[in-house]
Amino acid sequence: MRVAMVSMLTPHYEDTPGARRFERIARKMADGGHDVTVFCAQWWDGHEDVREVDGVTYRRVTLGPAPTSFSYRLPFHLARHRPDVVHARPTPVQSVSAASLGGTLARCPLVVEWYGDEGLPDESRWTRRAATKPAMVVTPSEMVRTEVRELGAGDDSTRVIPESIDFDRIETVEPATEIDVAFAHPLDESANVESLLLGLAELRTRDWRARIVGDGPERSAYEEQAADLRIDDRVEFVGACDRDRRLSIYRGAHVFVQTASREYFATELLWALACGCVGVVEYQAESAAHELIEGYERSYRVTSSQEMADAITDAGEFERRDVEPEWAEYDHEAVAGRYLDVYDDVVEAYGLL
Repeated sequence: MRVAMVSMLTPHYEDTPGARRFERIARKMADGGHDVTVFCAQWWDGHEDVREVDGVTYRRVTLGPAPTSFSYRLPFHLARHRPDVVHARPTPVQSVSAASLGGTLARCPLVVEWYGDEGLPDESRWTRRAATKPAMVVTPSEMVRTEVRELGAGDDSTRVIPESIDFDRIETVEPATEIDVAFAHPLDESANVESLLLGLAELRTRDWRARIVGDGPERSAYEEQAADLRIDDRVEFVGACDRDRRLSIYRGAHVFVQTASREYFATELLWALACGCVGVVEYQAESAAHELIEGYERSYRVTSSQEMADAITDAGEFERRDVEPEWAEYDHEAVAGRYLDVYDDVVEAYGLL
């Protein structure tokens, strides 16, 4: 299949979960033998119009991030390229209308990747068009899908495709020393680590150890809170850590606690569950984390620090595991197949118009 992917801001400009996910989709499609071209602002040195990396062709639309010029030029690039499907990120949001026009000129359907972290202007006409023009809008969670539907997208034109992980990588990493509780999130205001610390403080008379993965502007405040609660001798702040170190920690942990107040998709929770952790998720109105554990036996959903403490205690009823095969369905290859299903569906429907 000939796929045109549109994102003015690649991870070279915008290193966000949504940008990284879009880049990963492009590379997985190329790995599967598909012809993939990303139309973007130039991020490479030199004067070449195109750059190929890992089987993906990057084609320059503008020399740098320039929303108006990018949106003006994009339709002509797509018309000349003649793809089977256009897959676009709403960055900038007006580029979706440009991608729609380009798809019309190329006689192919438009799919929009809406992760949730794009920072789109609420209720603007461009945002509403980005939700309603595509043949399909893909989101990582039902929470984000609901937001898109509130902008006018229909039930049949929205689909949830979750984030993915490299499941096979898990067993290549040795488990770290056993601990009771793990947590991972950038240590900013949205991390809500205080909920975890208060829950752990309820268990100070019990024997446990916890590791907190992540770094950020609130780290010192969280460390100070742990000291104030007199549990700092059992809570280890280990910093950001690379992926292998995180997997090692998760494989050695019994419970993973999720407390962040805003998550479009709880990727670290997914990794931890695949590493065999029992999931304890504090419900947050602006987090999709609870969606991951719906119907999963080795998990608890809580609404307070006391409930969290109880869940951590009750998790002792579950055996320790350092890998959980049930989560293999979230492997990169399996999730890439779900994108191919979307492409096939919209291409078939377009041909029937």
